[in-house]
Amino acid sequence: MGKDFYENYLEAQTIFEKAEKITGIPVKALSFEGPLEELTKTENLQVCITTVNLACFEVIKNQFGEILSKLRFVAGHSLGEFSALYAAGVLTLEEALLAVKDRGRVMGEVGSSKPSGMYAVINLSLEKLEELVKSAEGLVVISNYNSPNQFVISGEEPYLTEVAEKAKALSAKVVRLKVSAGFHSPLMERAQQVFTEFLKTLHWSEPKVSFISAVTGKEETSATSIFEVMTKQIVSPVRWISAVEYMYEKGVKIFVEVGPKKVLCGLISQILKDKEHKVFNVEDRGTLEQFSKEVWAFL
Repeated sequence: MGKDFYENYLEAQTIFEKAEKITGIPVKALSFEGPLEELTKTENLQVCITTVNLACFEVIKNQFGEILSKLRFVAGHSLGEFSALYAAGVLTLEEALLAVKDRGRVMGEVGSSKPSGMYAVINLSLEKLEELVKSAEGLVVISNYNSPNQFVISGEEPYLTEVAEKAKALSAKVVRLKVSAGFHSPLMERAQQVFTEFLKTLHWSEPKVSFISAVTGKEETSATSIFEVMTKQIVSPVRWISAVEYMYEKGVKIFVEVGPKKVLCGLISQILKDKEHKVFNVEDRGTLEQFSKEVWAFL
C-alpha cells in the first residue's frame, strides 16, 4: 500500500522517509513488500496506515491546494482520527506518528492479556443486536456504529462468539475481524490509561479545520476538548454514523477518503443512502487524477 504514491510524488517520499526516522519502523519495506504477518502486527500496521494516509493528504495539499481550501471538516474512523488531527493542524507529523506507534504498542500488549476479539455484524437491526449484547453472560459491547447495515461487537471469549452465533442464527452476516483483541471496549481500559500518559506529553494545538470526533459524533472545537475525547477513544465505541450525519447536516455533500482501500466511502453511502452526496477515494495516482478531474463538478 502507498507504493504508487511514493514512486510518483516527492511529497509522499518525504512523508515516508520522515516516518521511518521518527518511528524507527521500516515503513516502506513493510507497506510495499510485507511480509503480511509483520505488517499486520498492531504496532507496525498503525504506523504504516497512518503514513500512507498522511502521504496522500500531503500530495492533495501540494498538488491541488485550491481544492483543499474548500475543506470544511476532517474526521477519522478509529486509527484514522490521528490522521485527521494532523490534517487539522492539531498534531504535528512527528506527534501523530509517535502517537499511533504508542497506541499500537499498548493496544497490542494489553490485548494479549486475555482472549477477546471483534466481529462485524451485517444486515441485522441495531435493536436486535442490542438485545443480543444485553443477553450476553460476559462482557460484550457494540464497538463500532459503522452504518445502518453494519455494526461491530467487541468482547471477551467465549461470550463474544456466542453473541455472534446468535446473530448468525437471525440471518445476519457475521465476520470475525483479524485483530488481536476487543478494541473500543472496556477491555482496553488499561491500554487507555497508559496511552493517556503519552498523550499528555504532546502539544495539542487549536484546530485550523473543524474536527469531527467519532467518539462523540460531533465537532470538538478546542484543543482541550479534542485531547479529552482522544483520551477516551480506545475504550469508546466508534460513532461513525453520527459523525457522518453531523457533517451532512452542516451542509457537507462531498466526502474524500484518503489512504488504502475505500471502506469509508461505502459506509458513507450506506448512511446517506439516496441523499445528495458524492464520495471520492484517493489512494494512488489513478484515483488522485480522477478526483482532481471530477470534484470540480460538485463544488
